[in-house]
Parts: sequence; C-alpha cells; structure tokens
Amino acid sequence: MTSPNSRHAHVVGLGLIGASVALALKETGWIVTGVDSDSATVTSAIDGGVITSTELSPDVDLVVIATPAGKVAKLASEALATLANPEVVVTDVAGVKGSIVAQVVDERFLGGHPMAGSELRGLSGARADLFQGSTWVLTPTDRTSPATYSTLHGVLREIGANVVAVSAEDHDRLVAIASHVPHLLAGSLMNEASQVAEQDAVLLQLAAGGFRDMTRIAAGDPGIWPDILFENRDAIVRSLEALEGRLKTLREALLDDGRDVILESLLNAASARRQLPGRALSTEDLAYLRVKVSDEPGVLARVTRSASDLAVNIYDIEIAHGIEGTGGTLLLAVDAQQSQMFGEALSSLGFQVALEQ
Repeated sequence: MTSPNSRHAHVVGLGLIGASVALALKETGWIVTGVDSDSATVTSAIDGGVITSTELSPDVDLVVIATPAGKVAKLASEALATLANPEVVVTDVAGVKGSIVAQVVDERFLGGHPMAGSELRGLSGARADLFQGSTWVLTPTDRTSPATYSTLHGVLREIGANVVAVSAEDHDRLVAIASHVPHLLAGSLMNEASQVAEQDAVLLQLAAGGFRDMTRIAAGDPGIWPDILFENRDAIVRSLEALEGRLKTLREALLDDGRDVILESLLNAASARRQLPGRALSTEDLAYLRVKVSDEPGVLARVTRSASDLAVNIYDIEIAHGIEGTGGTLLLAVDAQQSQMFGEALSSLGFQVALEQ
C-alpha cells in the first residue's frame, strides 16, 4: 500500500453502502473516486464531495464493489484483470458470499459484508459514521494473501468497524438467520398489520415501541433484496422451516394451555438477547498474541476463522514479518479476557503462540 497521505480508493456503486464507504474513507484521509450505473447519481456524488472523479487510477490501493450481488463477481474479476498492482485489494459488500468467492480466483480479492444499514436509501442516505461499531464480515479462503487480509482488516478498523472472519459457506448459512429471515419476518408482520388496519385503523395507533423495533428494517430499500434472497435461497428456506417449527410449538402450547412451554421459550430468548455482543474496548483492555505461522495456503484463514468460532474479536492484525519462504509472525490484538482461551485454541491447532499483556 502507498503512504497514508496518498491512499486512493475506488468505489463501484454509489448507493447507501457504497457512498457511505466513500465518505468513511474520505474522513480518514483517502482520495476516493467512484462510478455508478446512474449518471445522475455520479453527478450528485461529485457535487456533494462524496467522490472526486470517476477515474480509476492504475495505482489504486483499494477497490470496493458495492453493487447487487449478482454483478459482483464479474466486476471484481474485471477490476483485477485491469489492475496490475500486486498490492491492490479488491473487496465487495454483498450480502451473499458463496457464489462470489467461488468465482473470483485471485489472492488480491477478499469478500466482505458490512452488517450495517439504514431505513434511508441511496446516495442521499449515506453517512460517514454508518459503520462505527458495526460488524464487518470477511470471508478469507486458502487463496487469500495474508497482506490482502491484514490491509483490509486495518482499513475497516480505521473506519470504525469490528471485523470477524468466517468461510463464505458459513457466512451464508449464518446471515440467513441473522439478517435475511429477519427482513422477511419484518415485512410479513408489517404487511399483516397493514391489512388488519384496513378494517381497524386504530391498530397502527396502537403500534408501540416493540412493534416499531421489530418492523423498522421493513422500511429499507426493497429493490436490493430479491437478488440477495434468491442467491441465498437454500439457507433461507432451511431457516424458515426451523422457525415454522418453533411457531408451531408455540401455537400448540397456547391451544393446550402449555404455560411452561411459553415461559421457557420467553426466558431462553430473554437470556440470549442479553448476551448479544456490544461491548467496546479501550486499549487498556487489549492483549496481544504473537502467532508463528508457516508459509502455506490458508494459514491466515485458519487463524481468523478460529477467532470467529470462539466469538473472539480481533481488534487489530499486523504481519510482524513477511510470510514468505519460512513463514512469519502475526501480531493479534484481542480482548484481554479472551486472550488466554484464544491462545490455547490456536496452540491446539498447532500454532506456536506467545501472549503479551
């Protein structure tokens, strides 16, 4: 990568997420160019200072593909074929990863998915702080260059995101439950309430905080969802079937006066909800692991996926020595309370680990 004062990023697709990425990068000193299929959006983005121009420099450091999922693989492959820079990083923000990661075969590509959004749509809804405190998923493979991973991880931490790493397959399975099914449920609940309100208009006046919280995401841009849902159809269908089973159990418990079943379900849900992660750490709460790694494909993916499996957030990652020939060392900043557990897990996988408090 070039010096921090001359870093250049190019964003393809200037909707809510793409434009927010552009604004976030600009706030941290990047020069940002970009394009969009809609010429009016491009004009607005330049006039509003979101991007400086549409020119893609051959020396660009970072390319972010922020288009519908079905277009990402082609655009990413074209960018990688065009850019000879061996240090360029190309990533995307699509909500489905399996098909994209399978198609883009280049060590400079690393699939990503920011778990952030807004009820606002398009360029006009973009915010530089959209990713502050959000989770940004990366999906490294055996092909991913360690330099690509550490560079992108650093950029995302710089704009305020918390980075986790999982395989593309696990991402699609898990995000079906965490994002895709909730969107379908929010839409279904809102549609049901709207239909009932046609006869009983007072219903919408009774919609208190809980209803509004549960249906908030239904106000998002509907246009982006068909691509995402059909790309991840199998995982979503399995999740819906599992949820249908839970609803059937609750319905039968209500019919059979099964108070214990209802109470147990609510208690379990309340306990799980309270355990959702959300604690921000100061530097005093961090510990550092030095992990010796060999020079073999997929070694960084094994380390980062292990962290995600254990719900350990890697707050910073640095390649202390080049991972070439005989290997190298990773310096990982993690929650001090989890450092011993994570170190032991990495040791059990065959890594040599040293803990620095």
